[in-house]
Amino acid sequence: MSEAGGGRGFGYSVPQRAPWSLVAATAALCLVSATSVWTAGASPMSREEKQKLGNQVLEMFDHAYGNYMEHAYPADELMPLTCRGRVRGQEPSRGDVDDALGKFSLTLIDSLDTLVVLNKTKEFEDAVRKVLRDVNLDNDVVVSVFETNIRVLGGLLGGHSLAIMLKEKGEYMQWYNDELLQMAKQLGYKLLPAFNTTSGLPYPRINLKFGIRKPEARTGTETDTCTACAGTLILEFAALSRFTGATIFEEYARKALDFLWEKRQRSSNLVGVTINIHTGDWVRKDSGVGAGIDSYYEYLLKAYVLLGDDSFLERFNTHYDAIMRYISQPPLLLDVHIHKPMLNARTWMDALLAFFPGLQVLKGDIRPAIETHEMLYQVIKKHNFLPEAFTTDFRVHWAQHPLRPEFAESTYFLYKATGDPYYLEVGKTLIENLNKYARVPCGFAAMKDVRTGSHEDRMDSFFLAEMFKYLYLLFADKEDVIFDIEDYIFTTEAHLLPLWLSTTNQRISKKNTTSEYTELDDSNFDWTCPNTQILFPNDPLYAQSIREPLKNVVDKSCPRGIIRVEESFRSGAKPPLRARDFMATNPEHLEILKKMGVSLIHLKDGRVQLVQHAIQAASSIDAEDGLRFMQEMIELSSQQQKEQQLPPRAVQIVSHPFFGRVVLTAGPAQFGLDLSKHKETRGFVASSKPYNGCSELTNPEAVMGKIALIQRGQCMFAEKARNIQNAGAIGGIVIDDNEGSSSDTAPLFQMAGDGKDTDDITIPMLFLFSKEGSIILDAIREYEEVEVLLSDKAKDRDPEMENEEPPSSENESQNQSAEQIASSSQEVDLVDQESPEESSLNSHPESLSPADTDNAASISPSEQNSNPTESHETTSLDGECTDLDNQLKEQSETEEDSNPNVSWGKKVQPIDSILADWNEDIEAFEMMEKDEL
Repeated sequence: MSEAGGGRGFGYSVPQRAPWSLVAATAALCLVSATSVWTAGASPMSREEKQKLGNQVLEMFDHAYGNYMEHAYPADELMPLTCRGRVRGQEPSRGDVDDALGKFSLTLIDSLDTLVVLNKTKEFEDAVRKVLRDVNLDNDVVVSVFETNIRVLGGLLGGHSLAIMLKEKGEYMQWYNDELLQMAKQLGYKLLPAFNTTSGLPYPRINLKFGIRKPEARTGTETDTCTACAGTLILEFAALSRFTGATIFEEYARKALDFLWEKRQRSSNLVGVTINIHTGDWVRKDSGVGAGIDSYYEYLLKAYVLLGDDSFLERFNTHYDAIMRYISQPPLLLDVHIHKPMLNARTWMDALLAFFPGLQVLKGDIRPAIETHEMLYQVIKKHNFLPEAFTTDFRVHWAQHPLRPEFAESTYFLYKATGDPYYLEVGKTLIENLNKYARVPCGFAAMKDVRTGSHEDRMDSFFLAEMFKYLYLLFADKEDVIFDIEDYIFTTEAHLLPLWLSTTNQRISKKNTTSEYTELDDSNFDWTCPNTQILFPNDPLYAQSIREPLKNVVDKSCPRGIIRVEESFRSGAKPPLRARDFMATNPEHLEILKKMGVSLIHLKDGRVQLVQHAIQAASSIDAEDGLRFMQEMIELSSQQQKEQQLPPRAVQIVSHPFFGRVVLTAGPAQFGLDLSKHKETRGFVASSKPYNGCSELTNPEAVMGKIALIQRGQCMFAEKARNIQNAGAIGGIVIDDNEGSSSDTAPLFQMAGDGKDTDDITIPMLFLFSKEGSIILDAIREYEEVEVLLSDKAKDRDPEMENEEPPSSENESQNQSAEQIASSSQEVDLVDQESPEESSLNSHPESLSPADTDNAASISPSEQNSNPTESHETTSLDGECTDLDNQLKEQSETEEDSNPNVSWGKKVQPIDSILADWNEDIEAFEMMEKDEL
């Protein structure tokens, strides 16, 4: 999927303590006063400090928006490191991420209503004129229906909503005559052909000029879409219908939502991530609240708020009950299987779920919102930003951070619900981190790797549409906004739609289909917004008391405690064999595999392949054990594959006018000084002669005491290193000779040695792709002397140096690189700790596939150590893990009755049932291995 919701904004205008049967004709609103309750543990922030922070947000927005208009417009996005616009087709493809770009000045349209919220009414009027004059919606380009809906259609409707508001006030937009609405209607009709399916679910992509299925359209052959992609249309399409009177848009969006509801898994009331748009079959059967599903849940609740249809709230509450029953494991939110909801589908979480605490505020369920938000905040405090994905023991799973606004959004709504100044301090931290680590001369750059602090040449439109809107409103008092924000609801992209639409053009048939499918427990629907007298009865320390146990959850987590919990399973009986404990040389383990129906096959290349035939298991319980073992092996193999690779390194330009603002991600070397164990190397750069570094340097005086720049090619990396080291260089940067190569499109790799002893190489060596290397070369051409820092992680900038002269607008960066060298192959060696001299096995998680029968699958896992992850970034603080261990034990005891891995002794599953489920499980885990945000 694309970004699966570039942002998840939701408005804080919600029904007031209303039962689910409230109709939106009354559209009563509630918003807990920001001063009604505050936590005694946090000092109230003065009006002056709030204004100062609000003004800082305004300045940051001006920096981002101004650079977009100066360097990128009319392109869709700004590339803040190279100070130019991103035009689709002119830059290396980023895959699905580029589906948001349609050559329609995306960032400008997405920013329209942000300008008004930030009181920039003159700039808003100018921006609307530019949109009407310059934007073309008839381009021959294939775009995401989902992204185009939430960003472009939503942006036009949000702009129209505030344009008519300003016109009514009488000072601005007096010339405006619904031109943005007409553009929105034109775009709506361009998106409608995507719904030409038997199910009513839209195709994921459409050609703006040619539609679907025509040869020139280059789309229309897709069979699958994500749940969020199909279920995040109702607000924009219904608003378009109600603004214009054309009911067709709302009808199509309702039909898609109705179909998703019908296809939910009936026993769990959960939906999967990916669905076949023609058959309605679930393609990916894992379920969570993050990428791929997130805004589907959000739009069900908000559709009730905006449209007043009870069925939407009934559906939301039914889903919410299932989420809290299966997915919520406070403070975590973990994906599960829709048909086996007690079985976790992942051991990691993605960043998009950060919207969920805000949605829980809208629902009125504050306690879990506070818990999850605090857990996320602790992760942010450790890494400065929320990694794109992180594990249950809070290690980085995916290291990118594209400046997502979801956490700021939830922070805003929690502050509005509680009035707790703690959340103002959280917002202040977000502002400081953005300015300290993401700000560059031409805007704000996404983080390529939160561990190194390296940048990506990317500033998504949702950063301007959402981040600054939520941060400004967090610190703004009512009089700081020129209109009443409570009269509007936020879309998932934080666009503003007026609540008076609930009573306008209501010509859609609103059949309540929900009750046809499920009996609803009315107790789920009692509250839809928070009320301080209910939430904080005579206890101003309520929110603090919830947060306090989570303060050290990240730094003091003890994942090894889980092992002790598992040992307590089955009332002291021996626990089932776990993948992480398996050793292929252990006869007892081999016997256990045999009982589970798992065969071990020695391949000619020295690897070992595991194949399970459930029908050969000793019992249905053993077959379940075998299935779980295989699933764990897949997950563990994938994890170890990533952990084997050396982490990326950072090249930071620290001289004038950059002062550390530009950080380039570099590939490490398997030889030379290890920057993770030694102090960083700092020095000026100089090009070697010959530039390829493959012979003795002819300019040793130029590189003496400096960091040498060398071009890739013509000889081994180690040979280049020796030549520059002999010339007196203190370090080396190899720049790719493939012109235009970029870490945008190539994975990181590590430079290998030459097969000889490389202990003689003592200087650090890093690798940059051509696009990143050209930043340094361009800087040399313009400023002559350029100083860089080679390190394992970017260092904080020096504010004193930075104040000497204004920063330049010249830079770029990125991360991760393209080829893979011999020793960084896709195979992972998992060596037995007890007998390291024995030959190890290699794991191929991608080789999971059905074997010779329908009920068998194979994987080639390696011989594993007793705890292969023990030495990798796990935190163990002696004497400080008791509480966590006790919590885990208590959790295991409470889950014992419901968890199929625990209750086998009480309830034996028939072997036929296991065989029937086999293919579903294998498909689900295979898809998870290929999962991309």
